[in-house]
Amino acid sequence: MPATAMNHFTILTDDVTGTVDFYRDLLGLVEGWRPPLAFPGAWLYAGDDAILHVVGGRPRDELKAGVIDHMAFSATGLADTLALLVSRNVQHTCRRLPSAGTWQVFFNDPNGARVELDFPADEPQHDRSTAG
Repeated sequence: MPATAMNHFTILTDDVTGTVDFYRDLLGLVEGWRPPLAFPGAWLYAGDDAILHVVGGRPRDELKAGVIDHMAFSATGLADTLALLVSRNVQHTCRRLPSAGTWQVFFNDPNGARVELDFPADEPQHDRSTAG
């Protein structure tokens, strides 16, 4: 029975509200329905899909990266996204994937999770500056 798609990622945090705000403001994810679980948290949606689960109630010293390096999202609006990252003083790196031309933007969320946004190759070029 093979996997057919990625369902969601889970972020551990000591600040549910700050984490939800970060992903809402920078990625446009929307907080939505979540079952009545016995721990604090939120489910963040892209359209009808809950693609990011936020799990709270963890002290900062228990937040660890584990073996997953990063989570990647498909995105549009490269220039606006870069401007938003700069305006929020979020350190980031933007590069172009060789041969495919896909723009990749990398940054960390407030909990230290590494995020990648992938933009279509035909998005306008920019100066590749890094904030922070």
